[in-house]
Amino acid sequence: MGFKHYDVFVIGTGTAGKGVAKDCAKAGLKVAIADNRMYGGVCPNRGCDPKKVLVGITEAIQIATNLKGKGIVEIPNVNWKDLQKFKATFTDAIPAATEKDLKKLDIELYHQSPKFLDQNTLSVEGKTVTADKIVIATGQKPMELKIPGREHLLTSEDFLHQAELPDEIIFIGAGYIGMEFAHIAARCGAKVTVIEFAERPLAPFEEDIVHYLTRASEDLGINFIFNAEASALEKLRTNFRVSYKKNGKTASVKAKAVFNTAGRVPSIDELDLEKGNVAFEKNGISVNEYLQNTTNTNVYACGDVSASGSLPLTPTSSQESRVVSINIRKKNSEKMDFPPVPSVVFTLPQVAAIGLTEKQAKDQGYDIVVEHKSVPHWFNAKRMAEDVYAYKTIVDKKRNLILGAHIIGGGAGEMINLFVLAMCGKLTPDNLKAMIFAYPTWGNDIKGMV
Repeated sequence: MGFKHYDVFVIGTGTAGKGVAKDCAKAGLKVAIADNRMYGGVCPNRGCDPKKVLVGITEAIQIATNLKGKGIVEIPNVNWKDLQKFKATFTDAIPAATEKDLKKLDIELYHQSPKFLDQNTLSVEGKTVTADKIVIATGQKPMELKIPGREHLLTSEDFLHQAELPDEIIFIGAGYIGMEFAHIAARCGAKVTVIEFAERPLAPFEEDIVHYLTRASEDLGINFIFNAEASALEKLRTNFRVSYKKNGKTASVKAKAVFNTAGRVPSIDELDLEKGNVAFEKNGISVNEYLQNTTNTNVYACGDVSASGSLPLTPTSSQESRVVSINIRKKNSEKMDFPPVPSVVFTLPQVAAIGLTEKQAKDQGYDIVVEHKSVPHWFNAKRMAEDVYAYKTIVDKKRNLILGAHIIGGGAGEMINLFVLAMCGKLTPDNLKAMIFAYPTWGNDIKGMV
């Protein structure tokens, strides 16, 4: 059995892992990296990037639908196979390109998930390797639904790679992924049902804003079954039947395909963390303010797999990657300090949020000013014939600072970035109102939201 030693061994080749590997290699350290799947990680291969490509075609459909009879004569038809070919132009080259970039820096590549043998030793591809520092950046994976028939469940990755779109689909779970894919499928012609354990979709988001999305989704033809727990999946001759429990009773619904969109969990079960004395918890690898493991100080974790308290998003993974690479190279000189982090749900209309909800602000004892309005009559929505456009902003009355912003509408995803600037820069509502933005743009609307 061969033995190799590295200064840094990184597990995971997504945004977080490859960032650390590249930084450390450029600093002259001997680096290796491993992944048991295609190099590049979730986001560019089987996550946010290909999803947004599919969303793009539905944006065209929605614009045409809104403006039919106002200049648009026909709503375009979707060719799912052509859409998949277009999506492949974004994804197919990612693994090879990622490997090429890493090899250029003399980073050694492994194509297997390592297992810990002790605090500094790993087993990978039949080799025993040691490393001064080990970085866990394995991300998350779909949470298993432990119900009879779960072997028939498909995942979000399966949805992205469907050769043909099933004409009837059930999504189990109404979080980010379930809602986004439900909107894609419905606009591309599928009959969609969403089964959700909670009483509404998108539980972490501002309830008043999500209410508009629920109504818009139902208008699109999406059937919601709330307060329901999926209990079994049965394969029939041409369909699948999902049984669920609601109000103490069991009922069922059938479709051609069933997707598990109930959430994601840290991808750590293959690592034998106990042997490496690596502490972990429900949300991932336990870390301190330096993103260093709390029990094995030779281990760091970054990205979605770290229990850092950050949202599991690509931009936060990049930030954590930067912090870990600095702390490896400069001996824990950088603490993780998260600025306000925005999140966007790419349904149509989009839902975007940053900071506190009204309930969170009240629970934390703030004296607040809340502004909540539905404004489809504002010019930017009206010119696109969008009938859903609303916002809620929360301002700290004492300091006159924005605590939270929540928007639903066609430009919500871009508008929330302006609230990032405002909150990070500690701008007051008066500061925003005094600025001159380009008009008529979605961005200019934020001046009327505070």
